[in-house]
This record gives sequence, C-alpha cells and structure tokens, in this order.
Amino acid sequence: MSFYDRHILPHLLDCACGMGQVMKARAQIVPRARGKVLELGIGSGLNLQFYDPQKVTAIFGVDPSAELQRKARARAQNIAIAVETVPLVIEQIDAEDASYDTVLCTFTLCTIPDPVPAIQELRRVLKPGGEFLFCEHGIAPDAHIHRWQDRLNPLWKPLAGGCNLNRDIPELIRAGGFNIVELKQGYLPGPKPMTYVYSGVATAI
Repeated sequence: MSFYDRHILPHLLDCACGMGQVMKARAQIVPRARGKVLELGIGSGLNLQFYDPQKVTAIFGVDPSAELQRKARARAQNIAIAVETVPLVIEQIDAEDASYDTVLCTFTLCTIPDPVPAIQELRRVLKPGGEFLFCEHGIAPDAHIHRWQDRLNPLWKPLAGGCNLNRDIPELIRAGGFNIVELKQGYLPGPKPMTYVYSGVATAI
C-alpha cells in the first residue's frame, strides 16, 4: 500500500464522504436499520450518528482500512449503541448464516473490486425477513453524463481509492440475490458524473 493510500486517502475520503448533501442522503436511509446491524464499508463511521438507539441493538462494521476504522471507533464513543469494527476483506464476512437483522452499505459498492460476491455475502448473513439498506453513487441515466463517467473513470479510480463512477448499482444488487423493493434515484448537487445516487431497500430473493 502506497503512502498516499495509507495516510492521505483516508482523510480525503472522510472529508468527501462527509459533505453536506452526502450526509443528508445517509440520514434518509440509515435510521431504517433495526436489530443487529452489519455495515459493509463502515469507513470512518460517518453513518453512526444516524442510527436509532431505540431500534438498533448492535453495529458490526467491516472495512479494510485500519486508519478509517480508527476514526470510526472514535465516532462510536459518541453514540449509545455498541459498535465493533472488524478489519476484514469486505468480500469475506466472518459471520454465521442468517446472523443480522439489517445489512447496510453506503458509498462502498463503487470501490469493491468484485461487488457481486460481496453482495452475495450480505445475502448469506441476512436473516429471513431482514432488509438490505443501500445508498450508492453510480451510473447516470443520461447518455452524455454516462459517456463522461466512462471517460473519467480510468483517471478517477486510482485517485479515489478504487472508486468507480459507472457501476450499475441496481443491477449489481439484483445479481447478488436481492429484490429491490424501494428505490429513489437522482443527482445530488455537484459534478454530475460523480453525484448520481441510488438509495433504497432490498430483500433476499
């Protein structure tokens, strides 16, 4: 891992992913979590403030970045829910089948090298009747914006920690074994190639 990836990128991601409109998008989906929660790509813990302590009993966060997990543990001190962070490879979740009431993923599927197996892992650990909550940026429906996403992606990806601008988020979720039961989508304020967001709820097929 390079000096940039280890020491600079985590701070850039924390700032970029904590911008006002991004936090508003998080605030619309995270409070729906209930019971025992697995957060895929907990990062620096930006979602922690939005969990409802009346509904959530515990949060388990998976993330490969030790520096971001350090930030998450610091933020966890400010909420009334037990939080445990685990530095595991995201595609391999160390949990029994049907272990969690809710699985949550925000602004993470863009970065996972092979997202479908990771989503299949979420399906495996989700209890029957549980919900997969997601809020992810991805491919834009406008052809000219989509073309710009394709052009920019090779330049953007190495600078943004492996983030891809042009992933089809709904298709990935369906390919991972989920049925999307609620979906909102649209542009956040900002450069359109980076700001088309899909947010919703999915259940296991």
